[in-house]
Amino acid sequence: MTLSRRGVLGLAGAIGSAGALGAAGRTAPTETPGVGGTTGAGGAGGATGRVRTGFERLAADGYAALAGEKIGVVTNPTGITADARHLVDVLHADERVDLVAVFGPEHGFRGTAQAGGSEGASRDPATGLPVYDTYGRSGQQLADVFTAAGIDTVVFDIQDVGARFYTYIWTLYDCMRAAALAGKAMVVLDRPNPVGGRRAAGPVLERPYASFVGREPIALAHGMTAAELARLFNGEFLTEKPVRLRTVPLSGWRRESFFGETGLPWMPPSPNMPTPDTALAYAGTCLFEGTNLSEGRGTTTPFEVVGAEGIDRRWAEAANALGLPGVWFREAYFTPTFSKHVGKVCGGVRLVVHDRAAFDPVRAGIGLLITARQVWSGFGWRADHWIDRLTGSDRVRTLVDAGADVDEVVGDWTVGLARFEAVRRQYLLYP
Repeated sequence: MTLSRRGVLGLAGAIGSAGALGAAGRTAPTETPGVGGTTGAGGAGGATGRVRTGFERLAADGYAALAGEKIGVVTNPTGITADARHLVDVLHADERVDLVAVFGPEHGFRGTAQAGGSEGASRDPATGLPVYDTYGRSGQQLADVFTAAGIDTVVFDIQDVGARFYTYIWTLYDCMRAAALAGKAMVVLDRPNPVGGRRAAGPVLERPYASFVGREPIALAHGMTAAELARLFNGEFLTEKPVRLRTVPLSGWRRESFFGETGLPWMPPSPNMPTPDTALAYAGTCLFEGTNLSEGRGTTTPFEVVGAEGIDRRWAEAANALGLPGVWFREAYFTPTFSKHVGKVCGGVRLVVHDRAAFDPVRAGIGLLITARQVWSGFGWRADHWIDRLTGSDRVRTLVDAGADVDEVVGDWTVGLARFEAVRRQYLLYP
């Protein structure tokens, strides 16, 4: 068969995606098996050399899951192939796919907006495709966007970082709900959880504290991939009107793997998530968004440094005295170029993770909150109690204010976490 230039370019974007596809496995309620079913790492025969993403497996199957459908893609700069091509460019160039629209999340399709912002509607200069803004839209309003775009199927491909308050998973949730309302199907192309997926950690959200940094009761560090979360959302939270869901799993990924072991290129999923090391700390240090301390925004190592004016070496000393597993705290000084304490010299701590497997970022974050309050008289919560939205209830804030130690705070969420773990296990795809 002779391919046009468009077809050749599409095939080129799928370089390296060929490999064994697994046999069909367990599926979540109302889910249609994707490429290779819903098998775990490697599938039949297994993948070698590196992890293969859901997009690569979709391409290796000739985009059969998208055949005959008008497609809209929800993605951002992380939606790339193994050779760093963007999937929108690849899909648009391939005559086997009818790609008609792109949808941008928080930070935008091209990733230029800061936290709490988006790029708005536009037309992609590379492909000419219309780009719709999903940020701040949910329910029927987002369903109407999908209808106006003239699509049949919504494809989701964004790199998550494993924390409940990182909003891309709630973009996924909102898109699933809106697709169901609009009568559209949903395809989720999986990517690794960059901080591993061995376990969940942290408090489970209580519904009165739901927001865009936590729509539903899942653990703060959920330990799941996007496809696993999609299955859980459909099976547990969208039961009244589930979406027609298909997941395309990874091959070659295991739950104990960190991003550096995948062989995949890292693309910052948001402006303040520059490296996988940032992601490793994020589930703990992002809690400082709920305080008057800087969480390192406006520095070259956001979420790896935390501090404020007037803090000195005593904080690092107090944090190290806790003996938290897998991490050391080093005295640090930095000057944010934007966000909190902009242009001011802040004292604080730098996290040095020396054992990723032992490190618990949520426990470390709690330890830092407690010791910051002990050593710095200027410590304060944000007036809007944003910490309650981040942690999922008022329990962390009230316990820290009451002088609880790390074990007491962590112990407060163990029952809820155990319940979530039992539910979580039903939707896992990988060993």
